[in-house]
Amino acid sequence: MRTSGGSVWWWVGGAVVSLVGATLLARQSIDEQRALFETDARIVHRLLSQQVVQHDAILDTLALLQPGPDSAGATPPEQRLPALYPHILAVQRRDRGATWPEAALTDAEARSKATKRPALADLDLGSGRYRLVQAAEPAAFALTIDLKGMVPWSEWPMQPQTSPVQVRLEHADQAFELQPGDAAALSAGTGWRFEFRKHLAAASQPFDVVARQQLGWSRLPWGRMLGWVAVVAGVLGLLAQWQRQRTARRRAEELLRLGQVARLNTLGELAAGMAHELNQPLTAVLANTQAAQRLLADDPPELDTARSAMAQAVAQARRAADVVGRLRTAVERPKHRGGAEASDGVVDLAEAVQRALHLLDPECRRRSVQATLQAAADVRVQADPVAVDQIVHNLLMNALQAMEGVDAARRALTLSVGAAQGHGELVVADRGPGIAAEALPRLFEPFFSTRDGGLGLGLPLCETLAQGMGGALAAANRPDGGAVFTLRLPLSKTSA
Repeated sequence: MRTSGGSVWWWVGGAVVSLVGATLLARQSIDEQRALFETDARIVHRLLSQQVVQHDAILDTLALLQPGPDSAGATPPEQRLPALYPHILAVQRRDRGATWPEAALTDAEARSKATKRPALADLDLGSGRYRLVQAAEPAAFALTIDLKGMVPWSEWPMQPQTSPVQVRLEHADQAFELQPGDAAALSAGTGWRFEFRKHLAAASQPFDVVARQQLGWSRLPWGRMLGWVAVVAGVLGLLAQWQRQRTARRRAEELLRLGQVARLNTLGELAAGMAHELNQPLTAVLANTQAAQRLLADDPPELDTARSAMAQAVAQARRAADVVGRLRTAVERPKHRGGAEASDGVVDLAEAVQRALHLLDPECRRRSVQATLQAAADVRVQADPVAVDQIVHNLLMNALQAMEGVDAARRALTLSVGAAQGHGELVVADRGPGIAAEALPRLFEPFFSTRDGGLGLGLPLCETLAQGMGGALAAANRPDGGAVFTLRLPLSKTSA
């Protein structure tokens, strides 16, 4: 039915809105976490760059000032640096004419002299420390630096032990881990991967700051996403409830309208029957009183009285006939007074059937009847839309009532719409008990009913409406059980 199809589209639309909203929330969260990661990584790079630049500045200061011992046996001033900078583990010095205790320091001094900046000596990041040599005269200097110790943890933007971000210093094939991050997520590789890589600001210490974070599915904002889905479901539920109430109200209004039309048409049919039944005795009364008036006119006794009485009888009889005639005129269906007026509209027969099925959908579900409509394309008839709606509604309602005494598994209602010989046809076939042979010829007689308590005016009214529109209504029994009603109406000029 149209209602169920509409509900399906409501829920499909809701699912799409839920998915799009949840996706946008997830994307927003991912973008926010990516921005936070990049901000933290840039802060880390700035802090570490400040440290390595400071190392160059310390060596440049030592080379420029060339500090020496204050007196024999006194501690050289450069040896006080570890006390000021705890991450500087040791300071070595080579005076003029002396040699370094290790060849690696000698090589680093040669490179420092060539590049005119500090140089790394035998770098081993895995050990957690490195040595930096500055060539100068008369003395050269070397610093041993602790990688972990040089990190300004008080200004560090993350919690080193709990942050999911891994931070490492890398150079060539060597690496030193400053912050472990979420190793399990990084090894799993599922979700979204953020990575930051940038050289430190000092050319003498060509380390890369590398930050990595693996954003797994568990880090998505599932609470907000589920909340959004719940909100959409709630709104859809309210809209569905509103739609059901709106549909029920429209169905009730349409049924009320059809009921009012049916009552008016039934009253017209009843008035027409009464006029037909009363006109015969009234005509007889009129003829008899006129004959009596003539006979009494030949009788000498009380001629004036007899004439007066008969005249009054004639007047009353004519008055009664006029009253009945006026009643019939007042309630007669306007569109049946003239043949042309009854067919001044164009009705899509399949749409009329769908409207009736929509109105009777609760009745079909209550009776467990599955209605099937087979309709040819564009079958339009020349007819009164209200009259067609009433005929189709009556035929379907009669079919549903006829199947009440049949086993629910056998109940079925088949409707087919087509065109043949210049007429549009609607065939209504049910799986009820059928029409008794003795009742079939009298089915369209007024006041004849096969149902207890029925007035016997529904089918006669439908036949009258069909004939008034230039069509016909016929009834028959199906060979395999059940009744078949066929409504034929003239095709409209646009369909012909």
